[in-house]
Order: sequence, then C-alpha cells, then structure tokens
Amino acid sequence: MCGIVAAAAGNNIVPVLVEGLKKLEYRGYDSAGLAVIAGDSIERVRSVGRVAELETASASTQAVTGIAHTRWATHGVPCERNAHPHVSGSIAVVHNGIIENYEILRTELTAQGYVFTSDTDTESIAHLIEATLKNEPDLFKAVQAACQRLVGAYAIAVIDHTQPGKVIVAREGSPLLLGVSDTGNYAASDASALLQVTRNMVYLENGDIAELTAANVKITRLDGTPVSRPVHESQLSAAAVELGNYQHYMQKEIFEQPEALANTLEIVGGSKTIQPGIFGAEAGNLLADVDSILILACGTSSHSGYTARYWLEAIAGVPCNVEIASEYRYRTSVANPRQLIVAISQSGETADTLAALRHAKSLGQTKTLAICNVPESAIVRECALRFITRAGPEIGVASTKAFTTQLAALFLLVLVAAKVKNRLTAEQEAAYIHQLRHLPVAVNKVLELEDEIKAWAQRFADKHHALFLGRGRHYPIAMEGALKLKEISYIHAEAYPAGELKHGPLALVDSDMPVISIAPNDQLIDKLKSNLKEVQARGGELYVFADADSEIPESDGVHILRLPEHYGELSPILHVIPLQLLSYHAALVKGTDVDKPRNLAKSVTVE
Repeated sequence: MCGIVAAAAGNNIVPVLVEGLKKLEYRGYDSAGLAVIAGDSIERVRSVGRVAELETASASTQAVTGIAHTRWATHGVPCERNAHPHVSGSIAVVHNGIIENYEILRTELTAQGYVFTSDTDTESIAHLIEATLKNEPDLFKAVQAACQRLVGAYAIAVIDHTQPGKVIVAREGSPLLLGVSDTGNYAASDASALLQVTRNMVYLENGDIAELTAANVKITRLDGTPVSRPVHESQLSAAAVELGNYQHYMQKEIFEQPEALANTLEIVGGSKTIQPGIFGAEAGNLLADVDSILILACGTSSHSGYTARYWLEAIAGVPCNVEIASEYRYRTSVANPRQLIVAISQSGETADTLAALRHAKSLGQTKTLAICNVPESAIVRECALRFITRAGPEIGVASTKAFTTQLAALFLLVLVAAKVKNRLTAEQEAAYIHQLRHLPVAVNKVLELEDEIKAWAQRFADKHHALFLGRGRHYPIAMEGALKLKEISYIHAEAYPAGELKHGPLALVDSDMPVISIAPNDQLIDKLKSNLKEVQARGGELYVFADADSEIPESDGVHILRLPEHYGELSPILHVIPLQLLSYHAALVKGTDVDKPRNLAKSVTVE
C-alpha cells in the first residue's frame, strides 16, 4: 500500500518526486524517502513521518534521475532505517508490495556477505539486484533476472549511479503506471501523482518491466519479449486532486457526493428505461443465465454489497450472498458456474478482492462483473462485465463518495437483473429511474443538516465506545457508520441489527454509551421503536437519524435529527450521509488526523 514515484527527465526532478509523494500519502505515511543520482554516487534522503518533513530535508537536493517512496509499514516498524529507498552498492530501490520469499533470499544473501541494515523485505530486493549485477552488468537485464526470483507482489523502481539517466521499473501484482512527456518520463503508483507533469499514461501489466530515460521508454515482459502498451490520456484534472477551500479531503469528498452521484447516474439521465448494456455488450445474455449472485469485497465496499443483497432479493428475486474477500478464498466453497461474481473495489487494485476474484474464476465461475472507480485497474480488466463509478479521485482514507456511488451502481444492477428476470414492470422502472435522477438533490438536502450534526459530535466526541443500530437494508449502513467513526475518531464503535440488542449488546448500554440509530419510516419502524425503548429503559442516550414523518418524539436522552424525506429503497444512500458527517465532526473535536488516520492506508494492495 506504499506509494512510488520515479523520474528521468531533462531538468530537476526532486520537486516532481516530492509533489508526487504528497498525492500518494493516502497510500501510506509512516515514513518517506527519495534517492537520486548525484554525480558518481546515490544521494538518499529519508524521514520518519509525513512527506512535508522529507520536503524540508531534501530542499537543497537536485538531480535529473531519481526515485521516491511513501511507506505504509508491513515488515519492520516505522523508522528511518526501515524507510525506502534501500541501497546496496551502486543501486537504490523502492518497492510497493510484499515479497513472500524474502527470508529465503535474506539467508542466501547474508551467506554471500551482504549486511542487512533494516527489517524490511525490500532490502532483499536491493541486495539481490546488486548481486545479479556482478554477472549481468546491464541494469535492465539485472532487474529482469532478479524479478524472476521474487515471489509475491511488487512494484519496484531502481536506479544505479554507474548507469545514470535511467530508471528501471517492474510490476507484478501491485499497481504501477508510466507518465510520458516531451520533457521526461515518469512512473508512479497512481496517475494523480503525475498530473503535475503529464496527462499521458501507460498502464503496465503484471510481468512488465520498463526502462525509462528522459527521451525514451522501453517495455518488455520479464522473459525479454518486447511489448507495446497504449498511451491513455487521463481524464483526471490536477484540480480534482487539490484540496481547494476545504479543510480536509474527507470533508471535500462528502460534499462532492451529489456531483459524484449525478455523474455515476448520467448513463440513465435521459432514458426512460434501463438496458443491460450499461454493464457491457454481453450483459444481457450473461445475466439471463445467472441464477444467483456472489459479491466479493472488503471494508466499506463490503457494506455496499450487504446493502445490495437486500435489494437484489427483494426487487430482482435473485439469491445473493456477500463474502469478505480476504476470507473467501481460504475456505472450501461450492462453485456454481451460473453464479454472477461481483467484485467491488474503489481502486480496483485491492489485493484481497483481486485474489478472491481470481479464485472464483479458477473454480470455473467466469460470469464476472467489476464495480470500480478506476477504469484501467486490474479488477476491471479481469472481469467480463464492468461498471465504472464516476466518483472522481478519493484521497481521504475513510471512503465516502466511493461508497455512495457503489450503492448507486449496485441499484442499477438490481434493476437490470429484475428486468432480465421479468420482475420489473414498466411503471416500477419509471418510478425507480425518477428516484435515481432526484437522488443528487435529495443528498444535497441532507448535507444541509451539517450544523445540527456538529452539535451532536460535540456531545459524544469524548466517549470511548458507541453502538450503532439498524434494521433490514439499513443494518449495513449502521455498519458503515461504525466503521467511519472508529477509522477517523478512534472511538470504538460496533454495529448490530437492532433486533439483536437483547441477545447480548444490551449489556453494554449505560449512560456513558451513546447509541446511534438509523430510523427510516419503513416497514420495520415499529419494531425499531421497541428496540429504542429497550435502550431508553437502561439509561442509554439515543441519537436517532429519523425521516421527517417518523413518529419518534424527542425527550430526555433521546435526540432526533430528521432527514427531509423518506426515500424508499434508496433510503440507505441518504442515511449514510449524516453518519459520515457525524464521524468527521467527532474527529475534528478530538483533533485526530482525519485524512490520514493512524495505521491505515487508502489502497490496500497487500494481503
């Protein structure tokens, strides 16, 4: 989950490396470092903490060739000796991923006389390449040979001060792309890091290795076979990844949700019907043969899947199961070739979800659909069908607009599945399309409740624990609310189906345990009211997100915030917005780092 930037250009690339790392801090921010070719040596600068500290430390450094890295610690604690780049002899290396056979390599290289000064798996790559150079002096071929010995996932960038002006990069399982321009050539983990210098991107495939110089790019497979990868013009703008007038990226992304939803749903904006083709040319035939759906996802994306399960079974009549991707491939499951596998990921590079997708395909389950925010990502490329959410870049570690656009995409899948299965009348279809078109306006109205939510955040930001309750399709929304609160405020939070209170969680309820409840005016509202009474009777303090017409009175210990309207099946999308705002403002009161919560990173590209 680390971030890599590399450059070979005709002018000073240090500012480019540092600015690129700033855009990649969402991938890791335990430490940062850079290495450049300075005359006949490697100049390396490393710091513990944020990229801003590295920027200060490298202010006087200048070079035309270099590599840089921001780290999310896997092997070894965050400290300067574990920070990348790692050096061996004349070379320096940065790495994203995990090398599974690093202990074997470490033992072998130690026996050859190499001294390890860090606890990382990456240092074994540096020494392995340096050892290979003794028999193969060409850096490109040496990296090529060394990579063939690596087991695991990696994106690497390598420089050698005896071979100036070039950077060698390679990819297997971790994201890496190239940026090409007239003034130089670059590499990074994410396009956002390179928008400062170019919009022309080349997406490397697993098993690719490339040599970058200021004037040229050469790409081959690890076996030496030359390949040509197309140049794509990135649709991202530099402004899209800037903070603008907002205090935090999370705040910006919460308030971008109306626009993100409008962009995602633009595909049905002028239509009176929904066609299967929005998921791909083969979607109609493929979905007609589907008898069930399996959703694979992690974290926030799994909560979108759990919500969709209620919709799929209620509206489309299609059996649906949701599996946590990191668990799915490690249990014996019964393969069903008629089952649709839906892989959900913001980045499209989530290691556990990608591995789970590949596992399902290895079992003969080839009906696959990606729901993702990044068109060029691995998960999108490996699925038969795809739907690209148009949330735009999401920088804050705690996902917001990616989640609501995933829900919108999944609801479109529900309608298409219902239509293919002849479960959707023309009148129902028209009503749902009308609701979808109105959704951005409805979200805007919910965002207007921010001032009331701020007051709630002040009341329980000093608490150590919180309980979230929901019923039916709003239970996964309670799960998402609890996750948001614990991610960025560090308040321990758990979510339960409200009906489960009396089966254990009620023992936790007292005057010091805030209980946050989602109370839409749906068919379960009377049941939920009874659950809230159970909390009240035990002295618990309730914070209830209700619809305008929910007949839940405010009283001592019962705080009510009413959403402007009940939104039927799409109510989960509206009800998650105030939970995002509550978490954000609680974190502000506590003074935590909202966009970069401790121990977490945005794009989880390691298992």
